[in-house]
Amino acid sequence: MIITLCGSARFRNEIDETQKSLALQGHQIFTIENLNSVEITKEIESMLDVSHRKKIDVSDAIYVINVDGYIGESTSNEIKYARDKGKKVMYLE
Repeated sequence: MIITLCGSARFRNEIDETQKSLALQGHQIFTIENLNSVEITKEIESMLDVSHRKKIDVSDAIYVINVDGYIGESTSNEIKYARDKGKKVMYLE
């Protein structure tokens, strides 16, 4: 299965662990870019949103990294987008 990870970048450790776990199960994973050292302008944020939606488009499912149940606005929008596209939505918690 092709899976796109979605969630807050603040959960970098959980993102990395989930990526490894799913990859070791034989899945192809699109992950969230690690851009901690980059200044994210509105233009870059918009470009990253478009790129992430393209990943969702070619995926079979998304996997939401929702540590302690946290789902932010951007991730909520990605969940809605994935559901509208008929993608399976899975959650860490």
